[in-house]
Amino acid sequence: MKKLGRSVWVLLVISVLFLGGCAGVCGVPKVNGFLWTDIEAPLNVTSNKTSRKVGTAKCESILGLFATGDCSIKAAVKDGKIKTIHHIDHKIKNILGVYAEFTVIVYGN
Repeated sequence: MKKLGRSVWVLLVISVLFLGGCAGVCGVPKVNGFLWTDIEAPLNVTSNKTSRKVGTAKCESILGLFATGDCSIKAAVKDGKIKTIHHIDHKIKNILGVYAEFTVIVYGN
């Protein structure tokens, strides 16, 4: 009986180690919630004075096994038809490591 209990703990620790990074995206420092993550944070800023346009680009991951999308700054600039960048934010959403989104939001003119 004790061996079964120990095996369950070992399996739990291994699962957390392997599944903990399933929805990590693009190497951006982030805050993760174990069950749910939905945050917005700054990514970059320039000295340009104004921003009237917004462009977004998104990547998605399922189970940390399949990832798709173009979440590059270039794609967000193209989406917003931006010529000069004012600042860049990003948004991260993660639901139980099953589904994750990483969105780049570019502001500029």
